[in-house]
Amino acid sequence: MYMRNTLLICAAALLLLSGCKGKAGADTGVDLIRNPQSAQGYNEQTAMPVLTFDKDAHDFGRLSAGESISYSFHFTNTGNADLLISSCSATCGCTVASFPKERIAPGGDGYITVTFKSAGKSGQQFQEVTVVSNAQPARVKLKIAARVGQ
Repeated sequence: MYMRNTLLICAAALLLLSGCKGKAGADTGVDLIRNPQSAQGYNEQTAMPVLTFDKDAHDFGRLSAGESISYSFHFTNTGNADLLISSCSATCGCTVASFPKERIAPGGDGYITVTFKSAGKSGQQFQEVTVVSNAQPARVKLKIAARVGQ
């Protein structure tokens, strides 16, 4: 009985592990993802993108209740490999960010546009947008502020 259970567990484990085979990153562009803190032999010559923003915070100042306003954060890839931004997520549904989906070559630039909707808000507002990319560091926070109403 013990031998039979052991064989069943081993067979199930093999079945699960064999399902992990495949072409890793065939369609996802995983070749763009490099982490210098991994165990894959990082050295100073490793090609890495660097996401550099002109500024990482913006204050909209005073807004009327219900107003929707946008700001575009300018960035440049100051690294030596293609930059790929995978997502931009905000801390609240009142803030939305749009970003370029294509690869950005070294020296290339672009904009992340953040839109704040003040409907249902009042007083001082602070929001963050987290930008996730293949750069190092992989996450960068953009901050916006606004004063809604009087």
